[in-house]
Amino acid sequence: MATRRDIVKQTLLLSAGMACGAGSFPLSARPRVSPALAHRVTGVSLQDATIRRLGGLGDGYKATWAADGRQFLAVNDGPGWTWPPRAMYNSRVWTITGGPAAPRFADLAGYPDLDMGTHPDAPKYHGHGLLWVGGRLIQFLATLDRAEDRPRHWIGAKLIYSDDGGRTWRNQDGTTPVRFESFEQQSRRTLAFFDEPDGCFSLLSILQMGRGYRANRDGFIYIYGLNGNTDGLMNQLMLLRVPIAQVLNRSAYRFFAGRRADGSATWSADLAQRAPVHTFPRGWVNSANVFPGDLVLESWLPSVVFNEALGLYVMASTGVGCGPDGTAYGKPSYLGFWVSEQPWGPWRQVHEDRAWTPGGDAGSLAYSPQIIPGWTSADGTAMHIAWADLKGMLAFGRDEGKLEDALKQAKSPRDHNRIEAEFLRRYIPGFAFNTQRVDLTLG
Repeated sequence: MATRRDIVKQTLLLSAGMACGAGSFPLSARPRVSPALAHRVTGVSLQDATIRRLGGLGDGYKATWAADGRQFLAVNDGPGWTWPPRAMYNSRVWTITGGPAAPRFADLAGYPDLDMGTHPDAPKYHGHGLLWVGGRLIQFLATLDRAEDRPRHWIGAKLIYSDDGGRTWRNQDGTTPVRFESFEQQSRRTLAFFDEPDGCFSLLSILQMGRGYRANRDGFIYIYGLNGNTDGLMNQLMLLRVPIAQVLNRSAYRFFAGRRADGSATWSADLAQRAPVHTFPRGWVNSANVFPGDLVLESWLPSVVFNEALGLYVMASTGVGCGPDGTAYGKPSYLGFWVSEQPWGPWRQVHEDRAWTPGGDAGSLAYSPQIIPGWTSADGTAMHIAWADLKGMLAFGRDEGKLEDALKQAKSPRDHNRIEAEFLRRYIPGFAFNTQRVDLTLG
């Protein structure tokens, strides 16, 4: 039976057209902006009047846009929109149809079972990088070490994929069903990345390039990763690329190794030659956690989308606001937006907020903003982000006894899941799919 500590630990982890209405806009309402204007993006404006609380229970929200207009959404650490909950999932994938004014969410029934309560002592796999390309849906799942004498570190990334719209999922080697390796089975043979220097490339985010990846022109998939688990490394953003047809072949991955004088990138098959494409500010990576043996959060894992109309790449990212003792969420998060004309930068910052409090809520503990790729206006000047918020987390922890007493009354596993989920909803109502329109400012 999961304890309050287990539940809080999990919460700490990290369509073709749009309907018109509040917080939305018609895709064909405005003419396309010439890519020549890309250099004129001077800032972003977060529209508080468009904030919407769209339900669900969980976090993560990495999204990709399929050729048929649906968007796929990774939801971690909760049941998503299923109520009463069937399970509390480490990761689950949902589909979104429609625009930000009236989206519809559906569970992807064929997704592998990652019920966090089934094997409490097994490695946890949390959904991150997600991409639809060429009829294939791929996902990287991050996994943690099992340290007890310090915050647990991200140590590996597992690649799974589906070639039939999410009905059947396979391991990287093509076998099915998906297996979730035990600690003893994890290795560089079974995972795409495992036990790399400082845990680099364990947390991965995939560049989104239009509906069905149609905006891509060079035949490569671009995958961003963090350089480690500690401040000074986790704030270093790394990059690899791989030919679309070779994404399952780890030996085909090439790592960004620097920029030439003309701004072009150099690539290396040698991970040791990796170089950052961007360095975020220091001081926003937790060195301790609320509970001993918890984890280093995925601070600075970005969301990067190619804005087709403007002809530039837009990146959103956050650093976790740390308290004086190094614990996570001692203050509001850092929020930044950057733009670039190439996936490897250089990245130019166009927005900085060192106390991100959506809607002016001073108690907000918002984190992990994700650009929803299919919710961008035709002219590229309006986009939408989604995020989760842990406001209320400390009160949730304070009332551990109430939760444990309630769990003792559970008559079945499903009843147990409902009680857990109800407590999360009551104490941390922002631990859900929150969205907001972000307007790009042209100077």
